[in-house]
Amino acid sequence: MSKLYFYYSAMNAGKSTALLQSRYNYLERGMKTLQFIPAELARKPLHITSRIGLEAPALEFDINFDFLKHTPNQTVDAVFVDEAQLLTKRQVTELSNLVDIYNVPVLCYGLRTDYRRELFTGSKQLLAVADVIAEIKTICFCGRAATTTLRIDADGYADTGSIDDNGDQIELGGNESYVSVCRKHHKLGLYKCSKR
Repeated sequence: MSKLYFYYSAMNAGKSTALLQSRYNYLERGMKTLQFIPAELARKPLHITSRIGLEAPALEFDINFDFLKHTPNQTVDAVFVDEAQLLTKRQVTELSNLVDIYNVPVLCYGLRTDYRRELFTGSKQLLAVADVIAEIKTICFCGRAATTTLRIDADGYADTGSIDDNGDQIELGGNESYVSVCRKHHKLGLYKCSKR
């Protein structure tokens, strides 16, 4: 019986690496997979890439993309979604329908919360409906579990957001813009090389 999986973590925990490893397991058994990545994060050529150099071709989706219209037309044994936090509520329902109607396992990987510790729309819906929810663990500089992400500005200062923060929830960037930390250091706005 197929399931909808949601694997979440803070930044730089190895979500894409885990996705690519799971995909490899399907391929090794002669099965066909489809991989998806959000259009706003996709780079040309379209690939899901990990920090350790693994990669796989991917299709891009935007907020208007319909997973049900695209996927059932193909013979596919599993669907993988990278950066699943950017899915819409409707798209999460579509992915759950792939599982329930077409018996296709769907494995989603993404962030649970943004730099303000607010749930992303896709993550919120996946937490509500996924059959299997698992955390991919990473650590803070202090050795505790890193469960959230700090946004770092160009001057090296941490932006933890605030209740009144109207900043963009998504800002492209990698290790230079985001650091995974524990809850305590998120509250303090501290990371290993902090200027505060």
